[in-house]
Amino acid sequence: MRTQIIAHRGSKGAHPENTLPAFLHAVKVGADGIELDVQLSKDGQLVVIHDETVDRTTNGKGLVSQLALSELKRLDAGSWFNPGYSDTRLPTLKEVFETLTKEVFHGSVNVELKTDRYAYEGIEEKVVELVRSEEWPFDLVFSSFNEATLQRLLEKAPDFSAALLFRRLGEEKTHVGRYPLSAWHPKITWLKRASVPRLNKMPLRVWTVNKEREMKQCFRMSVEAIITDFPEKALEVREKYQMD
Repeated sequence: MRTQIIAHRGSKGAHPENTLPAFLHAVKVGADGIELDVQLSKDGQLVVIHDETVDRTTNGKGLVSQLALSELKRLDAGSWFNPGYSDTRLPTLKEVFETLTKEVFHGSVNVELKTDRYAYEGIEEKVVELVRSEEWPFDLVFSSFNEATLQRLLEKAPDFSAALLFRRLGEEKTHVGRYPLSAWHPKITWLKRASVPRLNKMPLRVWTVNKEREMKQCFRMSVEAIITDFPEKALEVREKYQMD
């Protein structure tokens, strides 16, 4: 099995994370999939951003949950990375889906629901509503560190593919409530410590795999996917060390 290359927050190593330029670059270099994070604005809009606050990746301050979409859209989401991206704005999840559709992207999109600190009441319903609103050309996977979020999501859409994110040994689950999970998304350090029975139990999409030696380890083990800040580099390494 050929390991899939999933671009972490777009192409985080080369572009401002979780922005349209990062996602477009991932498509351009041929990434098999794209990973992104979603949170809710004050007015209940699905906004693509990793942190619960806008402080690190924009020129603004405050909680995403305390800012309306119109306020979030006024923020510069690129200059912190490079002044050349000063016109970059935070995208909504719908805008990302529409952009990838225009690019005729047929890979996978991993939507992480960032509810490990704030529950964001209703976020699962809004995600389901968006997904059901039209036929998207890409495959969708939903992940979270929050088991309750995944359970609520699967209660509303049992046909969705849901994966559990975790960091340490002993945090693995195959079900949330009565709903089976489709994969595990463990941290790379978990992979290095896990026993063979654990490794063979569920499909693995490992994060965040940026070092070449870690990429090679994952390719030798034929894990299902790696989630990396450097998809272009990972594709080159895969070409050298993993056959079809």
